[in-house]
Amino acid sequence: MTAETSVPAAAPAAAPASRPLALLFGAALSAAEGAALAAWGIYMSVAGLVEDTRNQGLNEFGGFVILLLGVLPLFAAWGLLRLRRWGRSPSVLVHTLCLPVGYFMLQTGGAMAALGVLVALAGLVGVVALLTPRVTEALYR
Repeated sequence: MTAETSVPAAAPAAAPASRPLALLFGAALSAAEGAALAAWGIYMSVAGLVEDTRNQGLNEFGGFVILLLGVLPLFAAWGLLRLRRWGRSPSVLVHTLCLPVGYFMLQTGGAMAALGVLVALAGLVGVVALLTPRVTEALYR
């Protein structure tokens, strides 16, 4: 067997794309927010079917809309974990929407105020994590 007919050596494997810790953290926050929204949407839809309320049709529709809003950050988190550029925009959008939601929860007082601080903090940390230069470099190679 000559050198021309021998089996070519396997090409060196490409180095796996590294995911910065900030990207993983932002994707995890997006997934958690999406799961919470989806669970709330399912709860609203089921509660509308079970309870005897005047606006029964509005409860199911509202629950369905919130369920769809929860699917968006779940898909965005999946895209971020696969290093897809398109995943960052919906994730940043959802994190940005957490800021006014947290603010208005904070205005109600009581236990909702503490939960509002957590929601606003999660939104702020998510925006900062996903807009760092290392995440931009990882997504836009």
